[in-house]
Amino acid sequence: MSSTQYPFSFGSFDYFCSQLSLTLCPLVSTNTLGGGVEASCYSRNIQLGGDPGILIFEPAVLIIHLVALIMTGIMIYHIRSKYTAVGRKEIVMFFYMYAFTTIFEFLLVSGIIASSSFLYQYFVAGYIGLGVATMFCLLCNGFVGFQWAEDGTPQSLWSIRIATFVVFAITMFVALATFLGIGPFNSASPIGLFIVYFVFSVACVFIYYVLQIILVVKTLEDKWPIGDITVGFLFFAAGQVCQYIFSIQICNLAQHYIDGMFFGVICTLLGVMMVYKFWDSITKEDLEFSVTGKSSVWDGNGENDIY
Repeated sequence: MSSTQYPFSFGSFDYFCSQLSLTLCPLVSTNTLGGGVEASCYSRNIQLGGDPGILIFEPAVLIIHLVALIMTGIMIYHIRSKYTAVGRKEIVMFFYMYAFTTIFEFLLVSGIIASSSFLYQYFVAGYIGLGVATMFCLLCNGFVGFQWAEDGTPQSLWSIRIATFVVFAITMFVALATFLGIGPFNSASPIGLFIVYFVFSVACVFIYYVLQIILVVKTLEDKWPIGDITVGFLFFAAGQVCQYIFSIQICNLAQHYIDGMFFGVICTLLGVMMVYKFWDSITKEDLEFSVTGKSSVWDGNGENDIY
């Protein structure tokens, strides 16, 4: 379908695909002729090798993906090294999932898995499932501090794992059913996928942010961690704005070398890094942090561990 502007319509990806080359754009469209919606402006590709060679799409974004994987590895290492930190085993799951999501995005955005491939729709469904499940895993970590279950115990860990897997499975099924036209799902009217991809994901991040604000305000004398999580949330929001509102302007100003996805990936990485900084700032062993109002040092081992 030719590149053009589309008005925003709830339940349709056409507007977003006209702004940015999302991985699912070739698979969903209100265009009855198929083919998806192309972005009005997108980053130029590079060719590796001779003719015909290999085309690599979004090269600048791929560099940020590699940086993101390195930084995530460093954060995971530091989290795992904080043996007495409360919620250590729960929060590290989020970072592992972010890393896997980044790997899937790297394979799809780069064109290594071509959109013409039979496997493309399955990888996109897996990528969407991982992305949504990662946001949900973050939300689950937002409840750890309220001690609904003692952190680090099988009850806490497996409840998050199972719930996250269920969200992943449901999201991947909705995506595949939409792409393949199974049952009531179809690519011309992907409202179910739209809800889980945009509405549910954003809701998870927002609720997590609100929960952490409540937790800090009610239990900590030091309110500086609010700044950390607020900056992280603002980075996430800025990334969405760069991708879905200003991508075309960025692309034109940069003469097609980058587009909104470049800043979207950077802002997402910075947001994830601020989540780590927030968690690190409220899990110091000398920190008094009690939901019940009683002072307790976080040692990560005893029955009085308070997140």
